[in-house]
Amino acid sequence: MDSVFEELYSKYHQDVFQFLIYTVRSRQLAEDLVQEVYIRVLKSHKNFEGKSTEKTWLFSIAKNVAIDHYRKQKGWKGRILEKFDWSQPIKDENEIPEEVAMQKEEIRDLYKCIDKCTTDQRMVITMRYIQDLSITETAEVLDWTESKVKTTQHRAIKALKKLMEHQKREEGAIIEEK
Repeated sequence: MDSVFEELYSKYHQDVFQFLIYTVRSRQLAEDLVQEVYIRVLKSHKNFEGKSTEKTWLFSIAKNVAIDHYRKQKGWKGRILEKFDWSQPIKDENEIPEEVAMQKEEIRDLYKCIDKCTTDQRMVITMRYIQDLSITETAEVLDWTESKVKTTQHRAIKALKKLMEHQKREEGAIIEEK
């Protein structure tokens, strides 16, 4: 089990950590929840039936750990929507691609717009485009149908385009005022 655990940890730790940061909007909380994810992995790996990939299984556990955390909090839905300071790059021992990309203003604006999407839309965008999960894997993690993932993804992209256009118009108006 130790070698299996070490393999899972080395292959997916960064992905699980990033997913939790995007989900809970707090680096410190994400670090705590990652530990809970791996505690659950240790306890339940013997029950893993292989019906999904290990990565999908890990993301399902991570999603459930985050939801469980917020259920314990008063008003957990509101807490999920708390603002995360996207202007500060996320740092970990290893450089992550998002850390480099977030330094660019356009990407930062995109993340601000993602923050304005619904919780479901943010989760789908995070899984599909940041974590690069397939529609099937995303459906498995969220325990949704593939159709619901596709619909939510379509609506999220539509909302993001609208939010980005609105933000560009606002920035243009601010520049004209100066």
